[in-house]
Amino acid sequence: MEITRNTRLKDVIRTASGHDTVARLLYSLGLDLDLITNTPIGLLKLGALEKLSFGKISSSFMDAFIRILNSLGESEFSNEPGQTGIAWWKEAVFYQVYPRSFKDSNGDGIGDIKGIIEKLDYIKDLGADAVWCSPFFDSPNADNGYDIRDYRSVMAEFGTLDDVKQLIKECHDRDIRLIIDLVMNHTSDEYEWFRKALCGDEKYRGYYMWSKKPNNWTSFFSGSAWKFFPQVGEYALHLFADKQIDLNWDNPDVRKEMYDIAGFWLDLGVDGFRLDVVSFISKTEGLPDGDPTVGSLMGFTGIEHYFHGPHLDEYLREFNREVLSPYSAYTVGECPGNGIMMSRMITGDDRGELSQLFSFDHIENPGKKRFDVYDFDLRKMVPELVRWQTEYSDHCWPTLFFENHDNPRICSKADHTGRYRVQISKLIAVLLFTLKGTPYVYQGGELGMTDYPFRDLSEYRDVESLNYFREKTSCGVAEDEAMKMLLYGSRDHARTPMQWSSGKNAGFSDSAPWIGVNPNYTEINAEAEAADPGSVLNCYRSLISLRKTHRTLIYGSFRKIRTSKNLLVYERSGDENFTVVINLTGRRRRNPFSSDSSPVFSNYPDSADALRPYEALIYRR
Repeated sequence: MEITRNTRLKDVIRTASGHDTVARLLYSLGLDLDLITNTPIGLLKLGALEKLSFGKISSSFMDAFIRILNSLGESEFSNEPGQTGIAWWKEAVFYQVYPRSFKDSNGDGIGDIKGIIEKLDYIKDLGADAVWCSPFFDSPNADNGYDIRDYRSVMAEFGTLDDVKQLIKECHDRDIRLIIDLVMNHTSDEYEWFRKALCGDEKYRGYYMWSKKPNNWTSFFSGSAWKFFPQVGEYALHLFADKQIDLNWDNPDVRKEMYDIAGFWLDLGVDGFRLDVVSFISKTEGLPDGDPTVGSLMGFTGIEHYFHGPHLDEYLREFNREVLSPYSAYTVGECPGNGIMMSRMITGDDRGELSQLFSFDHIENPGKKRFDVYDFDLRKMVPELVRWQTEYSDHCWPTLFFENHDNPRICSKADHTGRYRVQISKLIAVLLFTLKGTPYVYQGGELGMTDYPFRDLSEYRDVESLNYFREKTSCGVAEDEAMKMLLYGSRDHARTPMQWSSGKNAGFSDSAPWIGVNPNYTEINAEAEAADPGSVLNCYRSLISLRKTHRTLIYGSFRKIRTSKNLLVYERSGDENFTVVINLTGRRRRNPFSSDSSPVFSNYPDSADALRPYEALIYRR
């Protein structure tokens, strides 16, 4: 069905692109898709929105909106109820390691591969079954390893290829699978392909995207998405840092190169990949200008031309067919901007593309972005979580995560005072291990690590944060206000060293670390928490054990029990029944669940008649 201005809204949301684009627009306004499905508004024609907006929706915006809606056409996945298949990655608990900040084995202040090996028993004791390792490839470090200079070599600071081979062996010896971060959208400008392109090699020039007159796309790291290279007299596209040059995936030679690289690592024994911003690899032909209104709404001009590009599904199916399936490799894609229906097109078990993906809509409250200064409200996160539990087909399997290397610590987001750090950290653990999906624990999350108290710009290391500060101050924002924005949203919060002990530099390194250690490491560290039965660490261990002991918490059905907006109550049902009751606020609330038995888990050390602030209970029946 082709969508036009005369298409009714209720028909628009029957397509994957229409459903997710309208849902995202409503979500940013704090509204639900029920507004269209359950009210007469659904009978309105799409063109009526332009008239009813009183000038807020321009004709060009509507053109861009309709172009997005028509980009995918009808849904191509099965809507029939499916039989939930058994898979190791559905049952596994993943642990994400950020190598630079995990453990330093040689005293240079930088985490390394041998440091990861040194701490594998800790990961095993936690109960994790798989490790996701962020990039360790050779890189000039413009974006901490996500700008790759050589896909088949290891960054000297991290070790050698032999060290990685040893890591693979040590993981497998402990029955831990290893997936690695593969960056397929772009390379470093120091990569040999790009260097040859700058020297006039036409073959490698075709590996990248060039323009003599660049469009208006903006970079995720501030400013234009184009950089001028005088050697060739043209601009090259970079959606991220200006040393991260986007590859031209429409070139079959590029695809073959990337597939060969993936095969190289699978031959070495890795079990799969986390695919960095993989949903961006396909761009609209001709690279047309982005709509300014869409750019203002989404935060980045031009994003409608690549967030789920015209050939994305085709290329992912080819990648799966040529490389992933022969190795039975697991994949999880970073796919920002993809809603539920478009995600089903990527991960459906009848699609032949990816195993899973990460969606980020729950990470910020509706209408908010990461650098916004606001108090994150757990209540506003719940509708999105529930939608992925109930609307994501049985043919797909969700990921569960609340932290990673790109986002501040969740306990600090939800409570900047730190008063309820322990309760909120344990509440998040309850969600991770009792909702349906594969849990991903980011290093330190199992300790309840918090945001770093940055006070000076010199303490930051992240290119995105530094560029954002320069952009804001150049636009007239006061320096103290720009610093406050960084304090709320910087990725560096997640990148401070892992807090192993109360010893020197938190037991991370004998030397001064590459980025500051959080001063609270003397109280929040793995050594101290291992000895404390009521710690966040031991909460994670017990909940992971509970999940593994009771398969209903893995494969059981999910049902939300409707209560007030201040509470989340849901059931997991199978061979047995679990009811989870969560107070999402910092105030006492009445417990709506009556049971003859005591809960099998509470994030408080004692019992009470009412739900205390951020209390989370698990009942088994």
